[in-house]
Amino acid sequence: GLANHPKIKQAAIAAIHQYGWGTGASRLVAGNMMLHQELEKKIAEFKGTEAALLFPTGYMANVGAICALVGREDIVIGDKLNHASIIDGCRQSGASFRVYPHNDVSQLESLLQKSSRYRRRLVVTDSVFSMDGDTAPLPEIVQIAQKYDAILMIDDAHATGVFGQHGKGMIEYYGLERKIDIIMGSLSKAIGSIGGFIAGEKCLIDFLKNKARSFIYTTALPPAACAASLAGLTLIQEDTSLIDKLWENVRYLKSQLSEFISNISAESPIIPIIIGSAEDALNLSTRLYENGILIPAIRPPTVPLGTSRLRISLMATHSKEDINRLIDTLKAIGFFTHGNTKYIREGYAQTDVG
Repeated sequence: GLANHPKIKQAAIAAIHQYGWGTGASRLVAGNMMLHQELEKKIAEFKGTEAALLFPTGYMANVGAICALVGREDIVIGDKLNHASIIDGCRQSGASFRVYPHNDVSQLESLLQKSSRYRRRLVVTDSVFSMDGDTAPLPEIVQIAQKYDAILMIDDAHATGVFGQHGKGMIEYYGLERKIDIIMGSLSKAIGSIGGFIAGEKCLIDFLKNKARSFIYTTALPPAACAASLAGLTLIQEDTSLIDKLWENVRYLKSQLSEFISNISAESPIIPIIIGSAEDALNLSTRLYENGILIPAIRPPTVPLGTSRLRISLMATHSKEDINRLIDTLKAIGFFTHGNTKYIREGYAQTDVG
């Protein structure tokens, strides 16, 4: 919703008038601007860390940080449903890479128990999982990481601007300030701009400036993007009613869907409806689009075979009328009728795969 906020658009336009569009070089050559440093300072203050480092995208932040921190003598242990950028970073790093079943902290501990021979151990997890919308048990993960002296990194992309009293993310939500070693975040979700970041201790950020190849060897973010991000962060900090409205929408949609579908998960504003086959998911998404509603169909390889889904992403700018329109449209196209119950089984649908 914030991507179209007047203050964000005005900030970007003003930056273009003052600085032009592109930066023309990497941060370490000639592309560094005061806006980059101002944004990094604001991110660090927002996340409660000593420092932060900007990357052109969230993908580049994850890949760059992981590849800089671990190598052939190390091991990375991550959740099975971590974002693709985390998985790619682990594979490219050269470190040993193990996954534990989704949110299974006992298996995480078992893997750490068996990993004492490695020089460095990195545990990495999404805080909010992008395709299922559920959340990681961060307090338990923090305890286990501390017990085995492992470095802990969380991808807070889908929690930033959403969770916590002030929208600071899952760390604020759980009261885990100063207990997470590496915080990755995105400026392209709730903030309404583009870019990614790593936040943490100053020594970590100084290290990444000199070792993260996806920071060193890429053109810096345009000043307009930095200005838009600064405006977005300011809006979230100054108007917490945006967060309240977002969660009001989550609760309302869940209550409406629960009349027709059992076990609807609403741990976050990402609410998936598991369909089953890719063809059925695409057909339903197309029918909704024809009625003026955009809900993408998520299909393999992004999700496992047989679990294609409609992925609802709520915003604070959605109204109750918008949500009612979605429910009414689903009714009108027959989604909730007896003939379509194959789409709405509990858990993952056991229909034909596609």
